[in-house]
Amino acid sequence: MLDLQNIVINVRAENSHRFKTLHQQAMLGIIGKKIGMTTLYDPEGRSIPCTVVTGGPCVVTQIKNLEKDGYQAVQLGYDQRKKKNTTKALIGHFNKANTEPQKQLVEFKKFSQELGKEPQLGQTIRAEDIFVEGDYIDVTGTTKGKGFQGVVKRHGFSGVGEQTHGQHNRQRAPGSVGASSFPSRVFKGMKMAGRTGGNRVKITNLKIMKIVPQENLLVLSGAIPGSKNAYIILEK
Repeated sequence: MLDLQNIVINVRAENSHRFKTLHQQAMLGIIGKKIGMTTLYDPEGRSIPCTVVTGGPCVVTQIKNLEKDGYQAVQLGYDQRKKKNTTKALIGHFNKANTEPQKQLVEFKKFSQELGKEPQLGQTIRAEDIFVEGDYIDVTGTTKGKGFQGVVKRHGFSGVGEQTHGQHNRQRAPGSVGASSFPSRVFKGMKMAGRTGGNRVKITNLKIMKIVPQENLLVLSGAIPGSKNAYIILEK
């Protein structure tokens, strides 16, 4: 007979260990803002499309620990905001860190392991403290919102195609969407017109082509989601 109770206990222990491992492998990063796109030339003379972003400076607004919060993390704030536009609860939160109110708050992990020391409340973190030229990083942002769009733009439909033979204002129509008397309904997940864009997207393995410490600028290879001046998260 199989000892089901011991099997269940062993499986739970393995899953628990796996969760802790994944929990401890959370990325180190910083908050930034998308500036725009440009091009750089590599040593072979090839033109590489690049995105210019800001990486900080961010302020340490909270340090979470195992005893009080159940996990270790560092909360960073970015981009100052006016006190009149900040709630009293958040003002008290920022006063504990002895810093001005910030617009964006994001938690990151593995700061002490990467920086070699424990960050302090109110400490300023810059891009050059974390990244070096040649690093490959991940960028998370919100794509541009397109509003309500048709199937041609939203899903890449080709439209009716033939513009003659009796077609009148039907070139970009979706066509038939349902069956006949059975099942007499439209199936879930049917590609139809609807809201497009405004999704949270992560682009991975973008190379840091150049860092300008004086301006807190990073030049990344490739494109990233979002419009100009949109907030982004840079993860190592």
